[in-house]
Amino acid sequence: MFGQLDATFIIAVILLIAGFILVGIEMVVPGFSFPGISGIICLIIGIFLVSDTFVEGAVMTIVVLAILGLMLAIIVGLLSKGKIKSPIILKEDQKKDKGFISSSDLNYLLGKEGFATSDLRPSGSGNFDGIELDVISEGKYITKGTQLIIHKVQGSKLIVKVREQ
Repeated sequence: MFGQLDATFIIAVILLIAGFILVGIEMVVPGFSFPGISGIICLIIGIFLVSDTFVEGAVMTIVVLAILGLMLAIIVGLLSKGKIKSPIILKEDQKKDKGFISSSDLNYLLGKEGFATSDLRPSGSGNFDGIELDVISEGKYITKGTQLIIHKVQGSKLIVKVREQ
């Protein structure tokens, strides 16, 4: 019988250690996936195996939560100081051929002529050289199909007016 309790205690300790390791992995690589769920299950089973009474289980749960809080504080501290590389922060530059890059300088569009593809109330869309762009009129209502010219750029806003014939 003593050998049986020893084996249960050893299994419980292994489960608790595995649970802490798996939850620690989840803290570094968040997403509530396999490591986090498995770690929580290991901790719960470990607590049930170690505790004999409800009070022991409650005390053990408080101890486990305190250790998890300490682990979280340490991991957040290490991540903030750059001692651990965070997998959720993009460190490399985006290349133009790898995806969308926002253009901060739209001044090259000044003077482009096109037409309204929707009613501008005052915002809408316009077609300029076959490219559909979101545009804004200067507070005036402009109907669909009206000839436009881009006459002002304010950040990422393209301000248009009716092209004079």
